[in-house]
Amino acid sequence: MASAETVRKVEPQRLLLEGQEVEWRLVRSSTAKKLRIKVGLDGIVVVLPEGRDDREAVAFIGNQRAWVGAQLARLRQLQDLRRPLARDDEHILFRGETVAVRVVPSQTWRAPNKVVLEHDAITVICKVSSKTAPARSLENWLRKQARERIEQYIADVGKRLKRAPNRIYVMGQRTKWGNCSSMGNLSFNWRLVMAPDFVLRYIVTHEMVHLAVPDHSRKFWLTVQSLCSETERARQWLVANGQRIQLMEPAAATAQ
Repeated sequence: MASAETVRKVEPQRLLLEGQEVEWRLVRSSTAKKLRIKVGLDGIVVVLPEGRDDREAVAFIGNQRAWVGAQLARLRQLQDLRRPLARDDEHILFRGETVAVRVVPSQTWRAPNKVVLEHDAITVICKVSSKTAPARSLENWLRKQARERIEQYIADVGKRLKRAPNRIYVMGQRTKWGNCSSMGNLSFNWRLVMAPDFVLRYIVTHEMVHLAVPDHSRKFWLTVQSLCSETERARQWLVANGQRIQLMEPAAATAQ
């Protein structure tokens, strides 16, 4: 179905905004009841109801300079957040440290892919014809490392808190570091193994305390801080580096 809004065959108009000229387009609409401005990825558009003079659109956007500028700034900010960070396919973070990742294909290796941490580097040894991608083997290894450390911290905090989870899940959430369900199940993001140990310990402590205190009340935070002295430091690290490890994929590898 054709849109009720049609772009007029005119050159883009220009608006002086904070010392710079920005372009905007005029669109006539047979359904619009009033003037309005749209700021999006396709640019700035002034929607003008049929029968209204073009000069009204020019005056309208001129009066809304501040609003247009704010929307453009907000759009740029959103684009920056969504833009993938530059990836280094030869290094990843592991327990807060940058380590090299190498893939060693072998004509003689017959066993499943093997991941080894040695000499400050992670090596994926695999047979040339392996159906399992080195990146998948590396992720599986990282997930295993994460579970081992998570279970270790749960046991430690559980003794002090006198609580234990029903089940423990290590998952690949994109929006959460951890969660405590109403059933007493705890889930954690495996990418936390990329963060320093004190960050992983804080997240485990946070979710374990939820087994006793389900909300984020003052009692909850006092309990977390009594069990994890580096709570604030961990939260600051996640604010500064959380997006980096969420976007980091263990696809990395340089063949040797």
